[in-house]
Amino acid sequence: MSVLAHWCYRRRLLTVLLWLGVLVGLGAASTAAGSNYNDSQSAPSSESTKAIDLLRATMPAVSGDTETIVWHTDSGTVRDNAVQTRMSRMLGEVSHSPGVGSVVGPYSPQGASQVSKDGKTAYAQVIFAKNAQDIPDSQVKRVITLAEHTRTDGVDVQLGGRAVGNVTQPSLGATSEIVGISAALIVMLLVFRSGWAAVMPVLTGVAGVGTGLFATMLLSHAMSINSIAPTLGTLIGLGVGIDYALFIVNRHRQGLMSGLDVPSSITRALSTSGRAVVFAGLTVVIALFGMFALGLSMLNGMAIAAALTVILTVAAAITLLPALLGLLKLRVLSRSQRRQLAATGPVQLSRATIWERWAGAVQARPIGKAAVAVVIMAAIAVPVFSVRLGSSDAGNDPKTTTTRQSYDLLAKGFGPGFNGPLSLVAETASAQDRAALATLAGRLEHLPGVAQVVAAPATAGQRVSSMTVVPTTSPQSAKTSALIKTLRHDVIPQAEQGTTLRVLVGGPTAISEDFTDSLVSKMPLFIVIIVGLGCLLMMVAFRSVLVPLIGLAMNLLTMGAGFGVLVAVFQWGWGSEALGAGKSGPIEVFVPILVIAIVFGLSMDYQVFLISRMHEEWGHSKDNRRAVRVGHGATGQVITAAGIIMGCVFASFAFGGQRVIAEFGVGLATAVLLDVFMLRMVLVPALMHRIGPANWWLPRWLDRALPRLAMEGDEEKAPEPPKVLEDAAH
Repeated sequence: MSVLAHWCYRRRLLTVLLWLGVLVGLGAASTAAGSNYNDSQSAPSSESTKAIDLLRATMPAVSGDTETIVWHTDSGTVRDNAVQTRMSRMLGEVSHSPGVGSVVGPYSPQGASQVSKDGKTAYAQVIFAKNAQDIPDSQVKRVITLAEHTRTDGVDVQLGGRAVGNVTQPSLGATSEIVGISAALIVMLLVFRSGWAAVMPVLTGVAGVGTGLFATMLLSHAMSINSIAPTLGTLIGLGVGIDYALFIVNRHRQGLMSGLDVPSSITRALSTSGRAVVFAGLTVVIALFGMFALGLSMLNGMAIAAALTVILTVAAAITLLPALLGLLKLRVLSRSQRRQLAATGPVQLSRATIWERWAGAVQARPIGKAAVAVVIMAAIAVPVFSVRLGSSDAGNDPKTTTTRQSYDLLAKGFGPGFNGPLSLVAETASAQDRAALATLAGRLEHLPGVAQVVAAPATAGQRVSSMTVVPTTSPQSAKTSALIKTLRHDVIPQAEQGTTLRVLVGGPTAISEDFTDSLVSKMPLFIVIIVGLGCLLMMVAFRSVLVPLIGLAMNLLTMGAGFGVLVAVFQWGWGSEALGAGKSGPIEVFVPILVIAIVFGLSMDYQVFLISRMHEEWGHSKDNRRAVRVGHGATGQVITAAGIIMGCVFASFAFGGQRVIAEFGVGLATAVLLDVFMLRMVLVPALMHRIGPANWWLPRWLDRALPRLAMEGDEEKAPEPPKVLEDAAH
């Protein structure tokens, strides 16, 4: 690290220009190439995926996503001449729009059942030739425009469906980033009392995130990456990028005030805190790459995009930041500190006495404080025991969106199941198979939980048929999930018995169900992988058995509390509407996976920064009580500042009106803040005081077997402080 720091300092202008060139070059390339994001959530080899593939191969015109146009009248009925004429004309124009395979309206014999019993509400199904993620926005916007032009004071017209949701979903824009960065600047100004010192971590974080976003856009052409990956990368990258730079800047300022010249101070900062930053970034990347164990391309793409952003923010922290610090020289200190340094020579930065006093208080009564922290974390985690994973639907969209309003109109006029129909795709190779399918349709009409069965018209010689089964409950209801299992395991196998008939259950609701089952079944393996690798890294870094186990226990507490808040806010509905994230519903199944990976990595970060200082003191004194107290007091201010910064960045993404991003923002902000204030500042030092010197025990055979990794304070001896530079007062 010292060689890298020296090179970046000596060639500081070149380093800054290289980063600027990379940022501009990637920006130009990504702008020219555009993006090619893929929002498919299908699970490979699942029944719902096979149903889609079968339809796509045999009936491509009806294999795409189905969007819905809903209209409602308060006076008269939808069959009144004026309403029928106006809506029929619009549906005709929609049917001839680019990308539309077919339109089934309520004024045709095929769609006669698409009018509510009271005659006030009707809907039309617009079937595209492609899946939602493959439909050009211009084609969807054309349909939306045609439908909305028919809206009058007496007739309300709304649209629903995945493609419509993709186009009309609220955009976060730059508001969240601006809010998060502004909060970070305020915190760093309070900590450093220097504008330049506060700006440096932000510049570094923005450089890392910017290159990460542009690289992700280009990467989307080579692999499947979800459209929320850039937002997720920004959320993580800003948080870790600013925090990592904060630790290095803080160590550099300490070096300057102790009398080191600028290059020596930068070298020591990179050789100490820089090493911890690299290690911390590595833990986050490893946790993210653990998602590959789940075997889903959607999560693989998101993991790569997020990990790439983290890697680039670490690269910015250990290359661009030293160059910027070299250009600033002593201006990274406040004016009063520079005057003090010029007048009196080497001095210590003013100590954060509140954290030293707190470290002494934890040492004096560790058991009581640890008990309070455990009780608080456990109470916050209680809701996690009622967690229900799944996929939210348009009913969870904000009230003002057209997708939410169309959902509510359909639920009121036809029942909640109309918002999540199941699609049964059947292979009928013989007349016997077609007869068995007809018998199945008749049985389904009387099956509990089924509101309606609509069979698509068949043509002579057709070997693949489809029918729509409308549940009596909403798509996100547990009863709808139970209906899918009943169809697959009981009803359909009985109908297939003795024939060559094969029936597959598909549709958006079944896809979500299969995706959820696939993730839940593989989640234990994922947790074991990231926990095992994390513990191994901690053992290598700190030559201890108990320190990694303490860190593991803390991470589990952090994740439990974060999930508890997620359940309370989004599943129980304690504030989801206020966040603009719609009403209560299940937690998106992939959110816990990503939250586990990110929180585990970030929790390990804070454990690294806290324990590395304790480990340094332990190496000097071999006094556990002193090592824990000094490490706790010395890192308290910077760790809490870093936690507040990251919490503010994460929380700023919770108010953008996008439910999935809001779940990430709330879960991560809560987990990080609780982790810092309850665990790293209370529970971890309290436990280490009670355990004593055994904290640092490692069997000799294991010590010989493990590779050695120099952490903060373990590397080469720092250079002796030279005389203060003459520009100290400038």
